[in-house]
Amino acid sequence: MSVHQDQAADMRQYAVGMRVVIRGQEWLITKVEQYNFGYEGQEQNRGLHDEAKRRFALTCVGVDPLVCDYQATFLTDIEPEIEPVDPANTRFIPDASPSARDSHLYIESMLRSTVPTDERIHVAEHAAMDKLPYQLEPAKQALSQPRQRILIADAVGLGKTLEAGILMSELIRRGKGTRILVVTSKSMMAQFQREMWEHFTIPLTNLDSSRIQRIRTEIPANANPFNYFDKVIVSVDTLKRDIEYGSALDDSYWDIIVIDEAQNVADRANGKQKAQRARLANRLAKRSDSLIMLSATPHDGSARSFASLMNMLDPTTLPDPDRYNPDDIRQLYIRRFKKDVSDDVSGSFPPPNIVEEDVKATDEEEAAFDYLTSMTMRAETKDSSKRSMLFRTTLEKSLFSSPAACLMTIDERIKRLRARTTTDETKRANIAHDIAQLEELRSLVQRITPEHFARYQRLLQLLQSPSYHWTRNREDRIVIFTERIETKNFLAEHLRKDLGLSERELVTMDGSMSDLQQQETVTDFNDPKKPIRILVASDVASEGLNLHHLAHRLIHFDTPWSLMVFQQRNGRIDRYGQHKTPDIRFMRIGSENPKIKGDERILQVLIAKEKQARDNIGDPATLMKVYNVNDEMMMTAQAMEDGESDERFAARLDGNVQETQIDVDADENDFFDPFAALDQLDAAAESDEEHHADTDDEATSPYTQMNDRAVQLMDDLQFVEQALQSPKITGHAGIARVEDLDGAKGFRLDFSKDSQLYKWLARRSPNSEVLHDHTASWSTDADYVRAQSEGLMAQLSDERWSNTQYLWALNPISEWVEMKASTVLYGRGEAPIIGIRDSELTAQDTIILLTASIANNRAIPVINEWMGIRYHDDSFVEAMIIEDVWRVTGYRGKYYAADDKTLYVNTVTDESISDGQCLRAQQLLPDAIQRMNEQIRSDERTYVKDAEQHIDEQLERIIRWRDSRKRFGTRSERESERFFDDYRQWVQDSYETTGEPVIRVAAAFTGVQQ
Repeated sequence: MSVHQDQAADMRQYAVGMRVVIRGQEWLITKVEQYNFGYEGQEQNRGLHDEAKRRFALTCVGVDPLVCDYQATFLTDIEPEIEPVDPANTRFIPDASPSARDSHLYIESMLRSTVPTDERIHVAEHAAMDKLPYQLEPAKQALSQPRQRILIADAVGLGKTLEAGILMSELIRRGKGTRILVVTSKSMMAQFQREMWEHFTIPLTNLDSSRIQRIRTEIPANANPFNYFDKVIVSVDTLKRDIEYGSALDDSYWDIIVIDEAQNVADRANGKQKAQRARLANRLAKRSDSLIMLSATPHDGSARSFASLMNMLDPTTLPDPDRYNPDDIRQLYIRRFKKDVSDDVSGSFPPPNIVEEDVKATDEEEAAFDYLTSMTMRAETKDSSKRSMLFRTTLEKSLFSSPAACLMTIDERIKRLRARTTTDETKRANIAHDIAQLEELRSLVQRITPEHFARYQRLLQLLQSPSYHWTRNREDRIVIFTERIETKNFLAEHLRKDLGLSERELVTMDGSMSDLQQQETVTDFNDPKKPIRILVASDVASEGLNLHHLAHRLIHFDTPWSLMVFQQRNGRIDRYGQHKTPDIRFMRIGSENPKIKGDERILQVLIAKEKQARDNIGDPATLMKVYNVNDEMMMTAQAMEDGESDERFAARLDGNVQETQIDVDADENDFFDPFAALDQLDAAAESDEEHHADTDDEATSPYTQMNDRAVQLMDDLQFVEQALQSPKITGHAGIARVEDLDGAKGFRLDFSKDSQLYKWLARRSPNSEVLHDHTASWSTDADYVRAQSEGLMAQLSDERWSNTQYLWALNPISEWVEMKASTVLYGRGEAPIIGIRDSELTAQDTIILLTASIANNRAIPVINEWMGIRYHDDSFVEAMIIEDVWRVTGYRGKYYAADDKTLYVNTVTDESISDGQCLRAQQLLPDAIQRMNEQIRSDERTYVKDAEQHIDEQLERIIRWRDSRKRFGTRSERESERFFDDYRQWVQDSYETTGEPVIRVAAAFTGVQQ
């Protein structure tokens, strides 16, 4: 509506499920979005800002024949006339369908479109996954906050991706998840995309850089490629290019943004690449209402770095990024370790079998070790004034990896030394000395051929040993990790030859591969029909990837010098969903050289401490207390260079753990180490959860208004199957055939060419293979769906994606049925009237079932109500909650099974409903609407009292934040005021109600004679 239109029109409220007439055609509203395009930078004009609050984009689906199934978006301020269908003009049409099928589907579609307004879990516990209570906690915590912005920082292997999917599902159910952007590493894109689809049927479109360019060729030059799909997944390396995508990102807005491996986007200011990622994350944080960050290693020891993540989630949280206390950040993150969820998992995490494969060094290796430890390097390096490991330690580390890696390190050093030019005779002599020593070491290392490379020979023995029980079958795959690419290449070359494996059976992975190559490798490794048996990978594969589907064996060919790397590597197979005992092997060096023996004992301490962290402490980073992989490696190197004993090194790590026991109640002006206190914060959070569990049924926020009463819904399969039996729904869908599934609850569809339903589903599928050959299947049996994806059918096909989908409320076909049932079963201004037998209703009784909602200033419903208004003749009798309507009418809940299908009892005949009964319901409707209006307004008054308290609490909080910013002098006062004004406006828009209630007529009931 324009600023010149009347006030009543300005106050009009739009809601999902409302029918409106636009340009003479009827439409069903499927999404309502507030937008301020054209008002940016004019916030100082409060009149314009208030007007902008009433500007909405209405996403609609056509109802009338001319626009049937056509989707369009209308802007309320420029559309000349948007007229809601007046509920008072509704005509009641007797339901003539078998078993009152049409009215059941129609009412069901309205029930399903009723948006939850509380903080409870409504759909996610029905997703295709094991029901582990701890995985629901991040969603519960986020839903209890005004904005759903959270860092999920659970340890490696607990299922952070699934926890993100749970929260995303709940937001989608609430109408807050139409547009989703997931940002992750290039190697994780395919895995994340598949998990979201297989567990939650959230269809993320994979947008690599080449696909974005293709989209740009298909759309107008000024169009935004990020608006082409509603749900996408993109690599962080693609998006961080400001020049190419910056303006497009700034012009797009999302309901949900997910940032995976969020530790990589923290503002650390220690490298151009990381700075680019931090800028990208800060840009994205402003382009979405809901923000979900995922990280198993959320901090690097810097309070300011961690504060940058917290400020992305909520810029009004930390006035001073260097000083903050636990209460400032408690609501913004959740962090658990395996020990914390042991009661929930009940066997989901089999304890790993960890074996140290001791190897005695060969004579050739001992000769290289002896010479290496006697070397003296004289030439100065550019790093000599910085904190860096001695070059001799660098050589040792590379030799601990492989002779190939050591030779590469030697050659690169010699090349740099020879490139130096100097007139200083002493420096020239030092350079010549170092080159001579390096060449001698090279000659010794070259003698360590594969036959004399003890760890490689032990690896061969292990893989061929009957005691290792490696079967080489398709479900017994091995992951071998090594730090150096040269070692990776060495292992690939020689293992193929010595084990008789082809290039397709042994594959490699490293950071030099493109995003598509990395995704392809991971997908192939998890595909039972692919011939892969061994994956040799650098640490690029150590973060986030699921490698446990067909593998429970992992070998550390070189021992990491960082506990964080231990955790990351082991977590690829030792994670949620692993059904076999993880078998983890470390290839250890046994040397007689005292220095090498002492250094190897340092690494042995790390192996032992990793187990201690997993079993008792939780966070392995607590042991070294530097919270960064490179710093942990430096700490290990320093211990070796200082000749520290393994006992002293172990005691120092234990001491770091003891130092983390800090006072979390310290004065707010004292320095707070957020990382040392994480475990204590989590303990406090668990205590809070126990307290809330006792009062879970109480209304604790204004969002828990009408949803305290559970509304009975149809089974998802029943809902879709009954819809597919309705000619009104399937008549124009283009369904060629519907078949039952063999051995599972579900059905299979064949689509005719260019059918409406096929196009609908294709647009909402993550991959074209999901609808392979214009055929797809749906089942409510998650195990069956998983078997189709992983079992025999997948092996006989070259397709990557199974065309059997999990059927639940969020599946695209469920959404299609809901939309069609809302639009085609009854026409404009129509609703069913249902004749009820065998109940207390008489022919003189009428119950009119209504639903109403009131939204906030952002067009998001905050109050929902269902009510039946009962009359006898023309007299009002009572207002009934929906459960009493079902009880009195017997309309819901009476089922019988026929051919394994659940149907409603057929107690309805339209011939039994007289014209007089229809007319009476018609005449009573205005009174019923008035009573519903009074009820929803009463609900609103109750809501407002609670909302005002929450508004006051939020405003008090951000006032304290603003005042603290002034006291600490962080950033500019102008910036603080902008943050303050923006958040204050957001709070008011989120909690305050506006406009007239949206009231819809669901049905009327009346008694009929026997």
